[in-house]
Amino acid sequence: MSLVIRARRAVVDGAERACAVRIADGRITAISGYSAPAGAAEEVVLADHEVLLPGLVDTHVHVNEPGRTEWEGFDSATRAAAAGGVTTIIDMPLNSLPPTVTASALAVKRKAARGQAHVNVGFWGGAIPGNLGDLAALHEAGVFGFKCFLADSGVEEFPPLDPAGFAAAMTETARLGALLIVHAEDAAVLEPAPRGPAYRGFLDSRPPGAENRAIAAVIEQARRTGGRAHVLHLSSGSAIAQIRQARAGGVNISVETCPHYLTLDAGSVPDGATQFKCCPPIRDADNAGRLWDGLAAGDIDMIVSDHSPCTPALKHPDTGDFGTAWGGIASLQLGLPVTWTAARARGHTLADVVRWMATVPAERAGLPRKGRIAAGADADLCVLDPDAGFDVDPARLHHRHPVSPYAGRHLTGVVRRTWLAGMPVDIGFSGSTAGPPRGRLLTRAGGSA
Repeated sequence: MSLVIRARRAVVDGAERACAVRIADGRITAISGYSAPAGAAEEVVLADHEVLLPGLVDTHVHVNEPGRTEWEGFDSATRAAAAGGVTTIIDMPLNSLPPTVTASALAVKRKAARGQAHVNVGFWGGAIPGNLGDLAALHEAGVFGFKCFLADSGVEEFPPLDPAGFAAAMTETARLGALLIVHAEDAAVLEPAPRGPAYRGFLDSRPPGAENRAIAAVIEQARRTGGRAHVLHLSSGSAIAQIRQARAGGVNISVETCPHYLTLDAGSVPDGATQFKCCPPIRDADNAGRLWDGLAAGDIDMIVSDHSPCTPALKHPDTGDFGTAWGGIASLQLGLPVTWTAARARGHTLADVVRWMATVPAERAGLPRKGRIAAGADADLCVLDPDAGFDVDPARLHHRHPVSPYAGRHLTGVVRRTWLAGMPVDIGFSGSTAGPPRGRLLTRAGGSA
């Protein structure tokens, strides 16, 4: 298929400009002036107020299929992604059964995903006690890196690494040249969450010091081994200084945060509202401000969803018990408008949002043809109406269960279209779809599984 998309506004090379994007065989072949002749290509002309963006790359998504498909599955998760302008996700190795901790388990995961993916899907491997010898085979099979926990994961089949196990995993991933991504909370600092509906009790049980101490351990092991490390879902603004210092000293470490840590406020979480529970927790507004400062300064590299849904019953809406409810927020479809609504209020541009949510995640994961509009890049694109607003209705979201901490919130930024390899993915907020799923199952080397 040959296609030209004309946009008065497109984010290209870190800035907005008018252009015509030529596409053939799933790739962007040229970027020219807005009025350049189309030749024999099909043309799509965007409205003047619409902005052409590269498809977002979300490297932190829990799909949960197979094994806990009643929580979320590849069909529903990737529909939500496409509706939110996300054209590539990388699936986490836990909550599915079996967890992705061996090459054979990876094959099971890929089999479950095949034929269901409406966007591109890659996979992380897992590092748990006892599977050190499996990491090389997983790496060879094409996972994008390895995830580990330094505290309880919430599921018994994916236990955390103790300090010696973490050191060994960092040594092995450094040898492989693989990225080790870390849920960085120190188990020795955490306290059992008290039973009951009080959010303050849950928040106090997971203080910023738990993150800060665990991040110090990640920095130490990355420095010792020369390996590549990545800190997942940073919620502690007070950890930024040590990350900045480590980088200045040559440590290869990156860090992400999530829309909920940037836009939600502990002081506004009602008691019993377990749809807000996640680990690490949503902290106060001053802390969120420090995270925004970290993004602006380049100390925080990217924004990803940590989409981690469950069945509504596991959120214990009947009791509102923060001590026992599942910790995770479903937000894959809403990441772009949530982030854009808050970012523009702070003076950031869509180019900033694209850098945080598309370009840098793609680069760190090793997907050089994703997350940018450039000749030679994959033609994974979306169109955002940046000034249109909507009120979040969980029943109209595509992820499996209508549970969201953003329910009723007014957001700005509506995704109007999504293309995958130059072909439209007609999944909108109405739930309609045209054609079979066409997402590829990606490997680290850039091929298909």
